[in-house]
Amino acid sequence: MAADVIVVGAGPVGSMLAGELRLGGADVVVYERLPAPPRESRGASFTRRTAECFDQRGLLGRLGGTEPADSHFGGVPIDLGMFEEDHAGARGISQFRTERMLEGWVTGLGVPVRRGHEVTGFRETPDGVAVTFDGPRGPGEDTARYLVGCDGGRSTVRKLAGIDFPGPAPTRGFFTADVTGIDTRRRRIGEDLPDGSMIMAMDLENGVTRVVVHERGMGPRDRDSLTYTDLADAWQRLTGESIHHGRCRWLNCFSDVSRVAAEYRRGRVFLAGDAAHVQPPAMAQGLSVGVQDAVNLGWKLAATIDGWAPDGLLDTYHAERHPIGRQLARNARAAIELRLTGTEMDPVRGVMRELVGYRDAAGHLAGMLSGLGIRYDMGPGDHPLLGRRMPPHHELTLPDGTRTRVADLLHSARGLLITGNEETAQLAQDWTDRIDIVLTPPPAPDTVPAPDAIPTPDTGPAPDTGSAFDAALVRPDGYVAWTSPGSGRPLTHALGQWFGTSRATVTARPA
Repeated sequence: MAADVIVVGAGPVGSMLAGELRLGGADVVVYERLPAPPRESRGASFTRRTAECFDQRGLLGRLGGTEPADSHFGGVPIDLGMFEEDHAGARGISQFRTERMLEGWVTGLGVPVRRGHEVTGFRETPDGVAVTFDGPRGPGEDTARYLVGCDGGRSTVRKLAGIDFPGPAPTRGFFTADVTGIDTRRRRIGEDLPDGSMIMAMDLENGVTRVVVHERGMGPRDRDSLTYTDLADAWQRLTGESIHHGRCRWLNCFSDVSRVAAEYRRGRVFLAGDAAHVQPPAMAQGLSVGVQDAVNLGWKLAATIDGWAPDGLLDTYHAERHPIGRQLARNARAAIELRLTGTEMDPVRGVMRELVGYRDAAGHLAGMLSGLGIRYDMGPGDHPLLGRRMPPHHELTLPDGTRTRVADLLHSARGLLITGNEETAQLAQDWTDRIDIVLTPPPAPDTVPAPDAIPTPDTGPAPDTGSAFDAALVRPDGYVAWTSPGSGRPLTHALGQWFGTSRATVTARPA
């Protein structure tokens, strides 16, 4: 095999996945059809949980300064100040800036990014996949054990694999442009107009303004026929203000389509990011959910390649991430109807504004939008952190008295056992080739914030109990797989479920 994994697509999702795989010891190569990184930015923000994913790998600081992103659902603002945890995402981060940071990270890890290579086909072999491509030197073929499509909403990998991509037909269109030289009132979460139209203007960087226009009755549009004058004319009709003098750096048209792949895995082929799910840009979650796909899949695929993954670990990628994609598509459709339907939707908007004044209702929406509400199935237990992400800003005291954050302990993408009990630590010694053990005094009850009781589609609400723990097992993606107290199964069961057979068991096996 020429590589363990071929990743198709060098956008934020493909790059994040490549880095995760490389940290796990896999030999990975990225194929990208574009000859050079794009300068345009489809995305201009990311959610709180995605910021935490970057922080877990020591990447957030590489992006420089960010500003908090306001939260809303379908244009109905959500007051994030009512929550103990910070649900605010990051705003004004041009996607090309995120891509540039991630590509620098993965190439620094030794991952080759082969630009100008367009994948044209693949076939499965008994022990892998053979991928054909057109490159600068003509057609060629490469082989790998696994193939991952991170190649966008029109994914070639998804189509070649024959994976269904169901969803309703698009009905609305959005004009989007990055413009310099205009001075218009900022409408960061968008401004809804009475007839069902919507306009948005937000700062990116270096004097660039992201402008979005939806005019009632505007249907999907062929982007090749769209001009900046079309957008500026619509803006003037809706606001009475001319931005025709602006200099357009990038122009595109998006629709309100929401689709989710029927399968995130088929044999040795996986999908992540927009290849697995697409939604309108007005949701501002595509990049974020895709990065979280990559962080979920990366360590599991690397573990399988390394040989220690337990049976069924790869199947948990679809099991855990597909419900998130379905929830995203549902939310996108609901938010678009709420935002872009005319005055006949006003009674529903009034009810929504009333509901988000209640902490539980607002917490449910905020958790879905920020990603902090995700809870995976880790088996029986009643601890509020079980199945949820360990707050990465939580500080621990090490044996030498120094303080460190959980996020800093996850930079290597290994599992993590946090305990103040030597006997508990000893139980995990035979997994130390896969996890790190941190001996630390147990945290006080008020030092680990309990997550808000946010229900999820498949697991229901978090129990309203204390958040302190004597010990916690954290997966490489930052999610808590076991706690003491609070888990219904012993530590060794959780270690076997997520980190495979212990070294002692392997040693004891007959030849």
